[in-house]
Amino acid sequence: MDSEIVKLYLSLIGGLLVTAGLILFALDKLFHRDVSSVWKIYRGWLIMIPFFLVFLLLGRVVFILGVTLLSIFSYIEFSRATQPDRNQWIANIVYLGIISVCVLALIRNPPTGYFGAYGMFMALPVYAVGLIVLMPILQNRPEGQLKGIALGVMGFIYFGWMFGHISFLMDSSYAANYVLYLVFATQIADISAYNFGKFFGKHKLRENISPNKTVEGAIGALVVSLCLPWLFQATFPKFGTLQLVLTGLIMGIGSQLGDLTISLIKRDLKIKDMGTLIPGHGGILDRIDSLIIAAPLFFHMIRYFGALYP
Repeated sequence: MDSEIVKLYLSLIGGLLVTAGLILFALDKLFHRDVSSVWKIYRGWLIMIPFFLVFLLLGRVVFILGVTLLSIFSYIEFSRATQPDRNQWIANIVYLGIISVCVLALIRNPPTGYFGAYGMFMALPVYAVGLIVLMPILQNRPEGQLKGIALGVMGFIYFGWMFGHISFLMDSSYAANYVLYLVFATQIADISAYNFGKFFGKHKLRENISPNKTVEGAIGALVVSLCLPWLFQATFPKFGTLQLVLTGLIMGIGSQLGDLTISLIKRDLKIKDMGTLIPGHGGILDRIDSLIIAAPLFFHMIRYFGALYP
C-alpha cells in the first residue's frame, strides 16, 4: 500500500467500478433500458475484484495460496465437464502437481539461473506427465485410458503449470506492479474486443468456436493492448521500448488466445459455461481463461530481460 503504483491501480479500478455502476443506474432508471443481464455481470465484478485485491494486498504467501485454489477449482470445473467418469488416480496426480507448483512458488527463488525451486518448477511437467502415464500401467487398465491421460496432462499443464506462473511473479521486487497490470490489461483486452466487435464488427473471427467474436474486435483489443504499456509505463521501472511492445503483444494476443481455447473446449462439449459459481460470468475458468496463456508469456519475457529484480 506504500507503492504509488498500487495506489494508482486501486484508484483506477475503484473509479471504473463507480463509473460503470452510475452508467448502468442511469440506463436503468432514467432511460428505462433493460440492463438486467449487465447488472448481473457487474455484481459479479463487485465480488471478484475485492477478493483479488485482498489476496494481493495480504502478501506473497496468501496470494500464492489463492492462485493455487483457483488452479484447483479450475481443474475441477474442467474435469467435470470433460470426463465425468475420470480415473480418480489421474486426477489425484493433477492435484498433487498443482500443490507442488504452490510449494515451489512459496520457496524464495534466486535472481538468476535455472536452479533451485524455479528449476524444479520448469521440470515439473516431465514428472507430472510421467506419473499420469504410469498410473494406468500400475492399474493394469488399458481400456478407455487414452482420453483420461490426455485430459489429465492438459489439466495439469494448462491449469496448474501455465496458470501457476502468476505465483512466480511474486518473487519479483515489482510483484504488485506486474500482477496488477497483468490482470488489468487482460480484462481491458476482453472488454475492448467486446466493444470494438459490437460497434465495428462485420467479419467473424472464428464463428464455429466463438460466434460473437469478430476480426474488428480482435484488432481493436490488440491496438488497445499495445497502447496500455505506454500509458502505464511507470508500472515497469526496467522496461525499454522493446519490452513495452512485447508486453502489449502478449496481452493483446495471449489474452484472446486463452479465451478462444476455453471457447473451443466449451463448443466441443456443447456447453455455454464451464460452471455457475460467479453470477453473470459462469465458472472460474470462464473468468481466468485470458490469463492462462498471457501469464507464462509475460513472466518469461520479464525474466529473460532481467526485469524481475532491481
